Amino acid sequence: MTPLRLLSILAVVAVLIGGAVLWQKRRGPAPAQIATTALPAPAWKLKDLDGREISSDQFKGKVVVLDFWATWCGPCIEEIPGYIAMQKKYGPAGLVIVGVSLDRKGPAHVKQFALANGMNYTLVMGDEAVVEAFGNFQAIPTTFLISREGRILNQKTGAAPAEEYEKLVKWALD
Repeated sequence: MTPLRLLSILAVVAVLIGGAVLWQKRRGPAPAQIATTALPAPAWKLKDLDGREISSDQFKGKVVVLDFWATWCGPCIEEIPGYIAMQKKYGPAGLVIVGVSLDRKGPAHVKQFALANGMNYTLVMGDEAVVEAFGNFQAIPTTFLISREGRILNQKTGAAPAEEYEKLVKWALD
């Protein structure tokens, strides 16, 4: 085999491996890679975009998707259409999606973003205390799936395909 042919083969293999790695990262974690904890969810009180206090107590008996996100976070924005669809589809069955914005620009900025993107679920402004209460995670989006009994069924960091996450939500609702 000539050196040029060997180099060509190695280049093709490198491109295939690189593409596979990028494709896997884009897909998000497999369900088996998402931690299942079943720990009690911390209680929290935060203000919505209009300054009204919203608390975890308001959602007792509901399945809650608590999504920590920001308007500047690409993977967070990728997940919004899936959350909009799930809130519409499963809200009547007891699903509540709560987006906890970690934006520093304030509620007016988040409200403008939410209106422009048709966000149909509860949005509150997060703070360091709630991040600390939920384990002081280091990346967003970080999302917690909380049972009707107030236990953390699932925690994921990073974006996941909507259809995969919807399977977990349906399981929690059943």
